[in-house]
Order: sequence, then C-alpha cells, then structure tokens
Amino acid sequence: MIDDPHSRPVVWLQPGHHRRAAQGHPWIYSNEITMSSTARALAPGTLVTILTTTGDALGVAMLNPHTLISARLLDRDAGRVIDRGFFAARLVAALHVRERLYPAPFYRLIHAEADGLPGVVVDRFDDVLVIQINTAGIDRLEAELLAACTQVLQPRAIVLRNDSEARTIEGLPPRQRVIGEFAGAIAVAENGARFLADPVGGQKTGWFYDQRENRRAVAAVSAGARVLDLYCFSGGFAITAARAGAREVIGIDRSEPALKLAHGAAECNRVASICRFERAEVFAKLESLAAAGERFDIVVADPPAFVKSRKDLGAGLRGYRKLTRLAASLVAPGGMLFVASCSHNVAVADFGEAVRRGLDDADRCGRILLRSGAAPDHPLHPALPESAYLKAELLALD
Repeated sequence: MIDDPHSRPVVWLQPGHHRRAAQGHPWIYSNEITMSSTARALAPGTLVTILTTTGDALGVAMLNPHTLISARLLDRDAGRVIDRGFFAARLVAALHVRERLYPAPFYRLIHAEADGLPGVVVDRFDDVLVIQINTAGIDRLEAELLAACTQVLQPRAIVLRNDSEARTIEGLPPRQRVIGEFAGAIAVAENGARFLADPVGGQKTGWFYDQRENRRAVAAVSAGARVLDLYCFSGGFAITAARAGAREVIGIDRSEPALKLAHGAAECNRVASICRFERAEVFAKLESLAAAGERFDIVVADPPAFVKSRKDLGAGLRGYRKLTRLAASLVAPGGMLFVASCSHNVAVADFGEAVRRGLDDADRCGRILLRSGAAPDHPLHPALPESAYLKAELLALD
C-alpha cells in the first residue's frame, strides 16, 4: 500500500466538532464527521486527511465509516507519508523510552495510541515480538509495520495474535500466524525472576507485563506469608512472592496449559517446593476454602475482564463485589488483599465502590495501601483517559 498525501480522500468535520480533536484527542466519532456518500463508500481503514469546516487540516487519520470511532489520527501533519519509515520512527521513539525503563528487552514496546499507533500492541520477548493489530487501518498497513519491526529490532520471530474481540468491531476476521523461527514456550525476565510464556496458545500476547509493578508491590510484603494467588495464569504473582520469601504459595486457575507454564517457572526459579498450583474454578474454590476454615496472609485476585462491554457493567461490578467478599473472607486478621480489574469499561470510582461493598459484605474493614494501574510500559495518552484500563488496590485488612 503506497501512501500519497496529495491524493488521499478528504473527510470534513461537522461545524463546531473540531475542538476535541484540535486539542489533542486522537479519536473522531461518527457523529462528528460529515458522512457524505463518498465518505461512507470508503473502504474501512482508508487513510484520509481530516479537515475542519474552514478547511484547516487536523492531520492524517485512518477512517472506518462503519464504526462509532470513525477516524483515528495517526499524525497531526497532514503531509506525513504513512509508510515503513513512519512506523520505524514510532518504534524507535517507543524503544528509547522502554530502554530507559528496563535493563532487559522484556516489555510492552507499543501501547496503541499512547505510542502513536492506534490499535497496535507490540510485546517484546527479547528477540521475539508478539503483535496485535486491532484496527482496519493498521491491518491494511500490516506489511509496512512488519517491515519496520524487522528493520528496527531484527527479531528472530514475529507472532501475529490478531484474534481479539476488538477486530470484530472493526469488521476484521481473526487471524494468527508466525513469521520466522519459533516453537514452544519462550522465557520472560521480570523482577529478577524467569517465567515461561506461550505467545501462540496463551491468553492475549502470552504474558501480562501490565502487572509488573503490582507484582513487585505484593512481593515486598510476602516474606514469611502464606499466599493465595487467584487467576494465577502462568505464575506471575505466585512466583514473585515465593522468591521474596513467602513460606507457602497456592495458585488457582482453570487453564491447564497456563498451570503447566507456572509449574515450569517454579522449577526454573527453584521455588517448586514452596508453590502449589491447582486447576479449579475460582469462585467455587473460594467457597470450599472458606468452608474448610482456610486462612491466608495474602490473597491476590487478578481476574480476566468481567466487563467486556458497557451492557455487562452491572453484572461485572456485582462480580467484582462478590470476588472481593469471598477473597476477603480468606484473609487472616492483619493480612492483605490485592484485587484488580482489567475491564476498561469500569471506572476507577466504580471499581473502588465494588471493592468497598465486597469488604462490607464480608464484614471486614481495613486500609487501602496502594491504588495503582498498569506498569509504565503501558503509557497513557494525555487526552485519552479511557485508555487507563487497569485498576488495582492493595488493602491491609483488620
């Protein structure tokens, strides 16, 4: 796909609907665009120049006339050519930030709009890149993006995990493929520990870098503790806590492949004698542990998203409330509870209220020691607060 700024289609904004985008917001909604028959006929993902009613150019964007977020701005310079060089420049800028944050090449390298590439996620596992493309515009430019990744990073393999639900909204089919030399699980270095990830068969990109700082925070209070890690996936919280001196760690998840990776990581880190991993449904397991009178010094509850869309909000908040109630009932007096939500449709205040109600239902009280979000390799776009999807609280319970 060859981009020529001089021959791009032009899309006009409706009168008075330019201010938000002019002030830095990267999204333009369908009701802000003069959706002429010409604009509606453009193929999803077409590169367009965005103009105000006075003819001022706001930049170059990817247009999808069939979605609520109809245009996503790529650059404020409408004359910018969107090609391999454009992607390479964005990758180099993101790489510069990550290399200042982390000593080893294990991190989220591209976090969508915050790194100037809407709908793109790139997780780096040393010389393996795992990429998710979630917008029609970037999907059309996939070859240029991949060429830029090869130019800047020379990976031995690129795993394309184009299977997210966001692609359905954009009218894109799920698609997964591997480019280069890759087979089996790969190593992840984080917080001084070694983990195993499966970028092909695992959830999302195979690892959740976003909880890196929160794992460190929980580990800092884990010495001598009995720890229960709910939705443990491949052992991130569990093994970090065990390495920090926890006396016993139990990890619960329903994914057998993830638990196998957790077992392997426990052995790699020489904490297999401390860690025990069990396949179970979390809510049922919590009830059985409570009935058995079990208590833990630290309980970690890091579930998958309970709210996939706004229509799920009520049920999802009730789910976080119930999870908090059941988890808090297993925390020993003076112990700690870590609870998180990765549902981007749940506001910080609403999540905090669900946690508060869950504690009240469990007849527990305490103090919030830490409110946090994602690690700094998941930056936020200053004009896009809704991208702050991860919410977490660490509480000390009486």
